[in-house]
Amino acid sequence: MMKLCRAFVLSIVLAGCTSYVTPGGPASIPAMTDADVAEALSRQPAAQFPVRLAIARVQASGYASATSEGYGAGSYSVVTQRDIETEADFQRFAGLAGVAGVAPLGRILLPSSLQSARELRTAAAQLRADMVFVYTLDTSFRTDTTTIGPLQVISLGFFPNRKARVSATCSGAFIDVRTGYVYGTVEKTAVREQRSDVWGTREAIDKARREAEREAFLAMLGEIESFWPSLLGTK
Repeated sequence: MMKLCRAFVLSIVLAGCTSYVTPGGPASIPAMTDADVAEALSRQPAAQFPVRLAIARVQASGYASATSEGYGAGSYSVVTQRDIETEADFQRFAGLAGVAGVAPLGRILLPSSLQSARELRTAAAQLRADMVFVYTLDTSFRTDTTTIGPLQVISLGFFPNRKARVSATCSGAFIDVRTGYVYGTVEKTAVREQRSDVWGTREAIDKARREAEREAFLAMLGEIESFWPSLLGTK
């Protein structure tokens, strides 16, 4: 009996060493900000420039990847640790015209139950922010014949000699902290393609994932820098 138990445990360990679990899915930003049409139309911008900007990355409830995990439960979770982002990226936000300061939302300000953008706006208000920028990453994996969604297990070496593709879309919205008014949205996609036999280790697959997500995030930042002047009213 003891030998059988040891064999079972060993099989689990070996399976973990020969597979990769894809990261969790994106959060639905439209669902977070959805409201009655009349209510949405009645919302007005209240921010006065220069503004303080809070930033939050949101993902599906229960989100986890090889390098980060979401905090909170409910309709979505918040990734509070930096994953594919760098300090230089936040400096780009701070360098936007009319931005007086930038602050990421930490879990100490967030409730454990997350249902809508209201929880993010409340947390941002504690930082005296005027706007909150909310963004999410939607990452998928694909070979010539198979699409692999969130939280799926990829067996290492299961797709030999085929083209492998990692696609990441980074979407975001600027939301008024006081009123919930949505100033605008941005979205960019990046794709990394290589032979699937390169996916020989979990590290190799996750490296492709992080590279695609990083590229999409940087493209979104560039889109923000182009979009921002029109929001500021200077374009």
